[in-house]
Amino acid sequence: MNDPVLPHIDGFLQQVAPFDQLPAKALAEISREVEIRYFSSGEMVIHAQDPAHYLYVIRRGSVEQRKPDGVLRARLGEADLFGFGLLSSASDAPHYQVMAIEDTLLYLIPYQRIAKLCHDDPKLADHFAFQVQARLQSALNVVWSQKEKGLFFKKIEEVTCGAIAKVDINDSIQSVAKTMRLKVRTSCAVVFEQERIVGLVTDRDLTLRVIAEGVDIQAPISTVMTPDPMTINTDDLVLKAASIMMQNDIKCLPIVQGNKVKGLLTTNHLVQNHRVQAIFLIEKIKYCHSTSELAHLSVERQAIFEALVDGQVVPSVTGQVMSMIMDAYTRRLIAIAIDKLGEPPCRFAWIVAGSQARNEVHMCSDQDNAIVLANEASRNDKLYFQHLSMMVCNGLARCGYPLCSGRFMAANPAWCQPVTVWNQYYHKWISNPEYESLLNLTVFLETRTLVGDAELEAQMRRPLGQHLSDQSGFLTNLVNDINRTKPPLGIFNSLVLETSGENSRTLNIKKNAINIIIDLARVYGIAAGSDVQSTEGRFQAAYQAGIMSEETCDNVVKAYQYLLSVRLFHQRDALKYGKVADSHIDPQAISHFERQHLKDAFRVIADLQEAAKLKFGMY
Repeated sequence: MNDPVLPHIDGFLQQVAPFDQLPAKALAEISREVEIRYFSSGEMVIHAQDPAHYLYVIRRGSVEQRKPDGVLRARLGEADLFGFGLLSSASDAPHYQVMAIEDTLLYLIPYQRIAKLCHDDPKLADHFAFQVQARLQSALNVVWSQKEKGLFFKKIEEVTCGAIAKVDINDSIQSVAKTMRLKVRTSCAVVFEQERIVGLVTDRDLTLRVIAEGVDIQAPISTVMTPDPMTINTDDLVLKAASIMMQNDIKCLPIVQGNKVKGLLTTNHLVQNHRVQAIFLIEKIKYCHSTSELAHLSVERQAIFEALVDGQVVPSVTGQVMSMIMDAYTRRLIAIAIDKLGEPPCRFAWIVAGSQARNEVHMCSDQDNAIVLANEASRNDKLYFQHLSMMVCNGLARCGYPLCSGRFMAANPAWCQPVTVWNQYYHKWISNPEYESLLNLTVFLETRTLVGDAELEAQMRRPLGQHLSDQSGFLTNLVNDINRTKPPLGIFNSLVLETSGENSRTLNIKKNAINIIIDLARVYGIAAGSDVQSTEGRFQAAYQAGIMSEETCDNVVKAYQYLLSVRLFHQRDALKYGKVADSHIDPQAISHFERQHLKDAFRVIADLQEAAKLKFGMY
């Protein structure tokens, strides 16, 4: 390559991922070996069976890729790359034909040069991988490992308290209390029987179960201990311990290594020594006595979210933790409402739906909830629950969980009904292909009882499986509806942005990408006959049922994880700058690397939409 041309090549490649990550010397060496070729509109660049000798970078113009059967795969434009097959064996790599669809200038980088780069840096091999899940995994590895690990990724042994009181199951209550007193920094004792952990007792247990109840202090500790306590391993993460403590309302976890107890992990220890009060927000929520008190804790909820994202916690775990917090808010608001209104007049189940039911809550999640009443509920009973639901839904809104714009809330009388009415709803929704029926059903396809009688929810859902199996056209209707929305990828591989309103020139990543994947997961989960409600779990169920290939499953799960990661980081950045967290991504605010992998994810979505059309049929 002539020296006068090199600065132009070098300058362009510096803006193209992954070359923008290369040292200047390596980039200069590549630029010297670049071949420049011009193709007229309609000219074939690569025939389907051509051997792969180059990686192609589009400097100007556009091309289209077609599969061997002539089906369009993609249209690519300036700064796009193709020819990834040079890093795959002939048996692994699909053979696409590529044709210029306008006058096009290409940079060709020899296979040997790329192969050497990938040998020196395996991360580049992932970027150039033909299989999309490998490229998306490479992107996820960057997203999840660029910064130092935060508290949530620390091992238990790094934050443990070594002080531990060990007592025997036959020791008296008084003897155990004395042992605990001698251990200055412990507020609980681990109970053993022949070197096996059989119980746990805390100073609070001694207060509530012994002193308050007038139990003889010479009685054996086994009469007041908590039997078979949960434990945590030294190699486990703090996040796992915190989740166990929050979900099960426990303040002490024995730390074990093999068969030996190494210490105790307590909420007080973590808070005092690591200033992570936010992770125990659930404990504070439980003792709030008013909506105002709960609303004041929203700052701590945001702190937890930011800590999860800063700690590179994977999106699925972030969703679970944020869901536990939303659950805690909801439970406490229901309890406050019952304190004011009196005990419920009949059996009921407060159910959550949507992202909360799937345990996929994020900072923009609104509330989707409902009430299932016993069939014997009277008119006055319904009036009681209308008052209760208004208090709870408005309380959630004050705590940072917006009212549902579609009014899918228990405060709407339509969603506060006896079991028999819910059964009628499901039958109507499944048998009626109209848009409103499909919308109603997709919201309530995933539900979870939060407070009340879970058997009522089970009765509500029991006919659902039978109705679905009786309605073979339902999945077709659902797929038709899903395909009305397309991922935001233009015909020339450009990102399609919003064109009007305050969010113009942004990508609506929720509406045009994430929600499509969630809806497709519902389709494949139903087809698999699975009761799993999480998005990733539904795809795994479809693969295990044999209705989705392992490759397709991997592709869509990686695409979903990457899209969630992009949204989580976007929301965190918005909050840190005092802006409203949303799902509207400005392409100019993210790197070329991220934009390329967004396009990968969007192609995966489009391919799965086509596969769903073929599998479940359209009419």
